[in-house]
Amino acid sequence: MESKEIEIKINEVLDKIRPYLENDGGSVKFNRYENGIVYVTLIGAGCPMAASTLEDGIETALVNEIPEVIKVINEN
Repeated sequence: MESKEIEIKINEVLDKIRPYLENDGGSVKFNRYENGIVYVTLIGAGCPMAASTLEDGIETALVNEIPEVIKVINEN
């Protein structure tokens, strides 16, 4: 898959999980995709569970649905 196709798929997956984040007062913004890594910004009230949300929720969803994605990194 080409980079642009991967970015479209990333946004589709994030759109699916965004409502769950918004229910808890947060959200996620896609920044860029480079070399298998997705860079996002978590938006919210500084939740102490942000690292868990990133790894267990966002990263798991993206890695499971998009084989090219190997990691997700939060940029502040």
